[in-house]
Amino acid sequence: MRFKFKIAFINEGTLEEVWTLRLSRLSILLSVATFAIILIGGTALLIILTPIRNYLPGYLNVEIRKEIVQNVLRVDSLERSLKIHELYLNNIKNIFTDQNLLDSIQTIDSTALVNPDFNIPKGEEETKFVKEYKEEEKYNLSALNINPVAKEKVYFYVPVYGAVTAKFDVSKHHYGVDIATAENASVMATLDGTVTYTGYDKQWGNIIIIQHRNGFISVYKHNESLLKKDGDNVTAGQAIALAGNEGELSLGFHLHFELWYKGIPVNPQEYIAF
Repeated sequence: MRFKFKIAFINEGTLEEVWTLRLSRLSILLSVATFAIILIGGTALLIILTPIRNYLPGYLNVEIRKEIVQNVLRVDSLERSLKIHELYLNNIKNIFTDQNLLDSIQTIDSTALVNPDFNIPKGEEETKFVKEYKEEEKYNLSALNINPVAKEKVYFYVPVYGAVTAKFDVSKHHYGVDIATAENASVMATLDGTVTYTGYDKQWGNIIIIQHRNGFISVYKHNESLLKKDGDNVTAGQAIALAGNEGELSLGFHLHFELWYKGIPVNPQEYIAF
């Protein structure tokens, strides 16, 4: 390894040695190793000390990801505000032009609003049908069921996109469904409502609970991070958290979703097509 070889450059006309170089196999290996270390170290420093790291897969830090989510939420809020102002201006215009109709008042909330209280007069056939139905159901003992089921027409948003890996099973004390999804996938409110609890549990990770209309409560567990706090009003389909793998009972990135109706757990798959 240390045996040296001589490389000489000779002038062809005068046969004079112009330049010589003495090398050994060991010196060549050391030179190549030194060059490789300098190249790798320089590349690492370039990635660590410059914004180039944000363009590499896996290097997008939490602050930038959070800022992206917040910007998306701001855009959504701006679009909602524009719709509200547009409706407000149209109503004022109709009032000044004496064209305001009885049904001109509209809601800007999502389509998940349930049972609007419209005062629609009943027809003769409808009145007759309701009277006959009440007579038939007067002595129906099924009305004494201790496990109430929601009979209102409620339209739920899918809380997260993915595949159901564990179903609702009361016998195993599993009061919801597990939905496998991608890391940091958006977790969305299934109905309009108000956030009643946000916090961290050792077994369930980050938890958020939302109270909805008509006695519904939705629970979202194992989240990576929460985007809402206690008392916030949310609309159906709005991002409220990022899915994760938090808590001792979690074996992978997924969302544990529970749906309660008037204090009793119900099977989410009977209301939502996952």
